[in-house]
Amino acid sequence: MRRGHAEPVLVDVARLIPGLLTPGDGATGEALLEVQDAALLIVATPACKGSYAGVLKALLDQLPANALAGVVAVPVVTAETQPVADLAETFLARLLGELGADVADFGLTATRSELSDLSSVADQYVSAFDP
Repeated sequence: MRRGHAEPVLVDVARLIPGLLTPGDGATGEALLEVQDAALLIVATPACKGSYAGVLKALLDQLPANALAGVVAVPVVTAETQPVADLAETFLARLLGELGADVADFGLTATRSELSDLSSVADQYVSAFDP
């Protein structure tokens, strides 16, 4: 969600691949502005071998220091197994924090077996915040 706007904005990093590492790429520049303008930033990625997607890292590495100051960020990671999801979520949360975001106390993770019932995964995540 962008600050001052009710409509969510989707940044599909995979669509940025052709110009992601090209200086001055318009689509990448616009995506970076959208990310920085977010009030709530949900960063979702698959994980493999304990890490989030490299293409996501390539995008986030282009943000300047403290670019996400004032942004609430929630890391969301899917993986084959829970330990891989947990590890990737930890690393992603650290990166978002390094960029100045106010990162949720814990991100949302889901394994392949849980992906068939996403509403249940989301409900469990939300209920974990209830005191």
